[in-house]
Amino acid sequence: MTKKNETAEAVETVEVIEAEGATKDSVKALEEEGDIAADYLEELLDIFDLDGDIDIDVRQGRAYLEITANQDSNLRVISDPETVEALQELTRLAVQVKTNSFSRLILDVGGSRQARVDELTRIVTKLIAKVKDSGEAVAMKPMSSYERKIVHDIISEAGLVSESEGEGRDRHIVIKPA
Repeated sequence: MTKKNETAEAVETVEVIEAEGATKDSVKALEEEGDIAADYLEELLDIFDLDGDIDIDVRQGRAYLEITANQDSNLRVISDPETVEALQELTRLAVQVKTNSFSRLILDVGGSRQARVDELTRIVTKLIAKVKDSGEAVAMKPMSSYERKIVHDIISEAGLVSESEGEGRDRHIVIKPA
């Protein structure tokens, strides 16, 4: 092996080790973010006398928190998708205050996220059929960036094109023919 190849291989090895270290650091930071969020949510549940267990995970580069409870629980009081979205934003703010860095955590309460994904899938499937039949673009109602990502993926899988338009709370998706 030549000196040049040895040097290139050594640099490559160092880069891989550094990338693995950065990944471990980011996972550790996301786990810490999850712990801070869980503490905050636990206090909220106590204040409102709600039953629930908090599970923390790291998924797709985000802290993911899920509050679950048995069927008899009063957790359904806060499991409406809009309420979960509001709780998620409050939790993100609490985490950001403690960590001084932006948080992209995801909160799920009582399976509300999956219910919303199922609902979005049903809505988007109907709109995809409408766009394919008419050949005209269709605009959707405004939604969060998380929901827009889900919708973009569904539309892409169907072979159509989608774009986000608008600003802030008015940001929405337009489904277009391919």
